[in-house]
Amino acid sequence: MQYFSCFSPKGAILAAPNLDSDLGHPHIFGRRKKRSGLGDSFGNFHSARIQIQILKRGLVSNHCKLRYYGPKKNSFYRPSALSLALFHDPQGSENKNEDAEIDYIVDPPESKEENFQRDRVEFVEKERVDVRVLAGRLCDVKTAVDVDEVLKDYKTLPLPVYSSIIRGFGLDKRVDPAFAVFEWLKMKGKDSGGIMSPNLFIYNSLLGALKQVAQFEKIDEVMEEMKSQGIVPNIVTYNTLMSAYIDQGQPQKALDVLDEIERNGISPSPATYSSVLLICRKMDDAIGAIGYFVKFREDYEKGYMVKDPNNDWKTEYTKLENFAIRICYLVMRQHLVNEENAATNVFKILSEMDKVRLRPGRVEYERLIWACTQERHYNVARELYQRIREMESEISLSVCNHVIWLMGKAKKWWAALEIYEDLLDKGPEPNNLSYELIMSHFNILLSAAKKKGIWRWGVRLINKMLDKGLRPGIKEWNAVLVACSKASETSAAVQIFRRMVEHGERPTVLSYGALLSAMEKAKLYDEALRVWEHMCKVGVKPNLHAYTILVSVYIGNGMPEMVDSVIKEMRLSNLEPSIITFNAIITGCARNQLSGAAFEWFHRMKVQNIKPNEITYEMLIEALSQDGKPRLAFEMYLRAINEGLHLSAKAYDAVLESSQTFGTNIDMHALGDRPQEKKRIVRIRKNLSEPCDLEDLARRSKPFDRTEICSSDIQER
Repeated sequence: MQYFSCFSPKGAILAAPNLDSDLGHPHIFGRRKKRSGLGDSFGNFHSARIQIQILKRGLVSNHCKLRYYGPKKNSFYRPSALSLALFHDPQGSENKNEDAEIDYIVDPPESKEENFQRDRVEFVEKERVDVRVLAGRLCDVKTAVDVDEVLKDYKTLPLPVYSSIIRGFGLDKRVDPAFAVFEWLKMKGKDSGGIMSPNLFIYNSLLGALKQVAQFEKIDEVMEEMKSQGIVPNIVTYNTLMSAYIDQGQPQKALDVLDEIERNGISPSPATYSSVLLICRKMDDAIGAIGYFVKFREDYEKGYMVKDPNNDWKTEYTKLENFAIRICYLVMRQHLVNEENAATNVFKILSEMDKVRLRPGRVEYERLIWACTQERHYNVARELYQRIREMESEISLSVCNHVIWLMGKAKKWWAALEIYEDLLDKGPEPNNLSYELIMSHFNILLSAAKKKGIWRWGVRLINKMLDKGLRPGIKEWNAVLVACSKASETSAAVQIFRRMVEHGERPTVLSYGALLSAMEKAKLYDEALRVWEHMCKVGVKPNLHAYTILVSVYIGNGMPEMVDSVIKEMRLSNLEPSIITFNAIITGCARNQLSGAAFEWFHRMKVQNIKPNEITYEMLIEALSQDGKPRLAFEMYLRAINEGLHLSAKAYDAVLESSQTFGTNIDMHALGDRPQEKKRIVRIRKNLSEPCDLEDLARRSKPFDRTEICSSDIQER
C-alpha cells in the first residue's frame, strides 16, 4: 500500500486521528499546533509509538490517557496518507465539539478526569498495536466477514483507529476495504450494544474516502444512513458535501449546502469560506467572490469569530483575502485572454474591488498587464500601469517595455512617450529595448508627418527626442526634411539640414533631394545648383529623384538646353529617365511658356516607349492652351480620352477657354461633357489629442519662425 508504506520499519504506532485541520483546500494551510509529539504542523510524522491500552473486558474508555514512545529527534519528514489522514481531514476543519472529543482521546486535562470517575476502569493488560501492519492486513478485504477474520486476534480497539484506517484507505484509492471496515463496525455495533457503532467521525472519514475516489453516487446513500441513525452532520460533513459537488461541476448545489449550514445554525470553518470562494472561481464569478468575502469580513470585524479557539481567524482572514484577490485576478486574466469586450468586464471587477478595499498587489497587476496583448487592451494596460505607479512600489522594466509596445500597437504613441518619460524620471532606468521601442514609435509619427507634409509636427518630434535624450538618426532627420519640402517651407528645410549636420549626421542623397526640392519650389535656383555641386563634391551619388529635381531647376532657371546633358549624365550612371522625369520636364516647360519644348519632349517620350499618363497630358494641354495652340491642345485631349485616361476638369476648361479666346472652332460633341471635379477627402479625427494637436501645424497663414526649429536647450543658449 502506497500511503501506509512511509513509516519507520519498526512501525509507527498510531491510535487516534487529529481532526483539527483541512485537506483539499490548499490555500488554508496555516501552521497548526503540535499535538503531544505526534508530528509537526504539516503532517510530517516523527517515528512515534503510541501505546494502546486494551481493557480486559474488551472495551476502551474514551477517557483513557495515551502514552507515547519515540526518538527525541525527527526521523521522517515525508508526509504519508495516514499522517495526512490524522492531521489533515479531507472534509475540512472540525468544529469545537469534535475537537473537544479528540482532547479526551489524546490527552484529557486532569480536571476533566474528576468528572468521569464513574466511567474509570482499571487496565490489567497492555498491548502495542502497529496500525501500519493492521492497515496492511486489511487492504485486500472485501466484506465485513473478511475484516472479522483479520481482527479476530485483536481485542477491541478505539474507534479513532478505524477512522484513521478508513481515511487512509480513501487517500490510497481503496474504497472497498474502507466500506468493509465500515460494515464490520456496524455489525460489531449491534453485538456491543451500540458501543462500537460508527460515530460521526467514522461517517466523515467514509465520506472523505468516497470523495477521494470520486464515487459521488454513494455519498448520498451514506448521508441517508447517517440521518436514519440519528447522527447529526457537523461542519466537516457539510464541507465534504460542498467539495464533492465542486468536483462534480455542480457549484449551485454546493451553494445550497451553504444555505443549509446557515439554516442549521452551524458556524462555518475556514474551509467552508474557502469552498465558497472556490465555487465562485469555478463559475468565473469574481463579483460573487467579492460579495462573499465582504460578508465574511463583516462577521469577522464584528467579532463573531474571535471566540472560536480552534482556528486562528486572524491568519485565516489574511488567507481568504488573498484567495479572493487571486480569484479576481484569474477571472480578469481569463477575460483578457478569451473575450472580445474584455476591457468592460475588467474595469467592472476593478471598480468593485476598489469599493470594498480589496486591492491586488504589484505582482497581480503586472501579470494582468502581460495578458494585455491586443490593441483593445491598451486602456486596461494603462490603468494597471498607473495603479502600480500610485502604489509607489518598484515596477518591472520588462512590464514597462510591454506597455510601451502595446501603446504603439494601439497607435497611442503619446501615451507610450509618457511611460518612457516615467522611466527617465522615476525609474527603472530604460534599457536598449526601451530605446528601440520608443524610437520605433517616433519613426511612425515622423513617417506620418513626412507623408502629410506636417513639418511643424515633425520639428516638434525631433525636439522632443532631443529633450528626452534620444538621438535622432538620419532616417528621422530625413523625414522632417521631406515634410518641410512637401510644405514648401524652404527656410525650415535649410535649418533642419544644418541642425542635422551639427548633430553629427552625414546627409544622404535623400537629404539633398529634399533640400533641392524645397529650393526648387521656392524658385531658389542658384542656391539649388550650389547644393547640387556640394552634394557631388562630398561624394554623394545622385539618384533618379535628384536628377529629376535638377532638370526642373535648370528649366526654371532659364537653362532648358542643360536638360539634354542631365539626361546623358543619368544614362552614364545607368539611370534611365522615367515617366516622373519626363513629367517634370514637361511641367517645367509649361510653367515657363515653353510649349514647343514641352511638345518635343512629349514625342521623345513616345519614342522611348514611355507611356504618358494623366499628368503628362494635362501639363501639355495647359502649355499648348497658354501658348495659343487650342487646336493642338484639343487633339491632345481627344488622344488622352481615346487612350482611356481620365483628365481633370482643369484640362477641359483650358481647351474650351483657349478655343474661345483665340476664336478656334472645335467639335464640342467630340469634346464631351465636362468632367466632374475631383473631391478631396478630408479625414477628421475623432480625438485631436491623438496623436497630436493640429491647431497650429503647417498653415500658409502662419509664417515660419526660426525658433520653432530649435529644441529647448538650444533656445536657452
